[in-house]
Parts: sequence; C-alpha cells; structure tokens
Amino acid sequence: MPASAEAPAPARDPPPGQSTAVLAESLYLVNLLVLPVIGFLALGWLFLRSGSQTPALARSHISQSFSASLWGGILLVFVILLILALGGYQAVNTWTLVILYFTTVHTTFVLIGIIGLAKAMAGRCWRIPLIGPRLPRDCRT
Repeated sequence: MPASAEAPAPARDPPPGQSTAVLAESLYLVNLLVLPVIGFLALGWLFLRSGSQTPALARSHISQSFSASLWGGILLVFVILLILALGGYQAVNTWTLVILYFTTVHTTFVLIGIIGLAKAMAGRCWRIPLIGPRLPRDCRT
C-alpha cells in the first residue's frame, strides 16, 4: 500500500429530519413533473402532519415546498386564465404568450425544486428567494 494513500473519512450521521426534507422536496418535484394533483395532496398531507416536534431541517423544506407549490399553482393557473381572458381565446398571440409564460414559470419552479432537493440531500436548510417563508429559528444554514 503506498504511503500517500489516505484512509477514508469516517461516515457521519445524517442530520435529524434529513430524510423527511428529501421526501418533501421529492414530492414537490413529483407534483411538478409526474403526478400534479397526487403529488400536491401528498405534500399537503406532509405539511399538515408536521408540527413543532418535527426537526427544523424537515420543517424548513416542508414549508418551502408547500409554499412553492401554492405559489406555482397560483402563478400558472390564474395568470394563464387572465392572459386568456384579456387576449381572447382564439388569438394566436395569446396562445404564444401562454406557452412562453407557462414554459418559463414552470421551468423556474422545477429548477427551484432541484436546488431544494440538493440542499435537502446535503442536510442544509433552504429558503426560496422572494416567495419562501422564513426559516425556523433553530435551522442551521
């Protein structure tokens, strides 16, 4: 064995609530990419089930994911309905704007979810810029 070979670093225990944080971020992405209603209902159930006994890391990711799901639904559904109402259902320009808007906003929310999942897998708290609720006081960044 060469003298320069290093011993592997000892494994660390995951922070409390990391698996729940990863679950919350995964359900958020499931809601956006695979099963929209079922993913949201599962995330809502997780949100309602979490309380003060839930570790700060998990509370952080659960609240961020649920908040982002609500904001995403509002921004996607209501703004698209508003564009259709103002632009006319049969106008080509309206549909071009709807497709551009949906693609841009949806992709942004997917990227936010990927960042959140990476943070959860790293055991770090996460606050979505602009729309995310405050982090719990005892959450380490």
